[in-house]
Amino acid sequence: MSVISAKPPVASRVPATKAHRWREWMATIRAKDPAAGSNLEILLCYPSVHAVVAHRLSHALWNGGHRVAARWLSQVSRFWTGIEIHPGARIGERFFIDHGMGVVIGETAEIGDDVLIYHGVTLGGTGKENGKRHPTIGNGVVIAAGAKVLGAITLGDRVRVGANAVVLKPVPADATVVGIPGRIVTLRGERVHEGNDLPERHLDPEGEAIKALNDRLTKMERAMQAINADMPLLPCPATDEFIYGAGI
Repeated sequence: MSVISAKPPVASRVPATKAHRWREWMATIRAKDPAAGSNLEILLCYPSVHAVVAHRLSHALWNGGHRVAARWLSQVSRFWTGIEIHPGARIGERFFIDHGMGVVIGETAEIGDDVLIYHGVTLGGTGKENGKRHPTIGNGVVIAAGAKVLGAITLGDRVRVGANAVVLKPVPADATVVGIPGRIVTLRGERVHEGNDLPERHLDPEGEAIKALNDRLTKMERAMQAINADMPLLPCPATDEFIYGAGI
């Protein structure tokens, strides 16, 4: 499945049997998790595998009109795995949740192929609106532990979301997002500097406030030094890397 207009991975272009898709999925998990052992270990001991298999079943029930049965199965899976996936969510191939505990995926969420998310991630809504209200996640996206992606927004292919980030606006492909609220720090492998006029740039209110206070303090010290030449100008630590490099 591809929810973003982009060329799918090579593996997804080849018609595959269920057995082939299963082997691909196991190989993906071993590639993304160094702790993964045999296929049997993954099948028996990985809650994300249990949750995704249960979701495939509950999603089929949901699409077949058996809504109560679908919700019941999803709640059993939630109790068993600690991962809550609404049966209405659409999930692509080779999806992997590392660790998994505390993950929540909403009803209208759409997830592309080869997506990796970690524990504590929420793909949620921002209110009580009806219709499409959860995010669309592109192919090859990685969402780190504790991150929240909220609302009917789109994360492009190969986006990276930092741990505990809160993403509220769309993110273009090949970007890295960090902070609260989420802001783009790299795009297509290049650092996004302050002053960049990208519409996707997200400011960090706390970081901006700290930088403003630091700038004002520096100006006050220089003004006082102009009055009293003997007063040394105290060195101020560089703040840009801290503020705009995900220090906050």
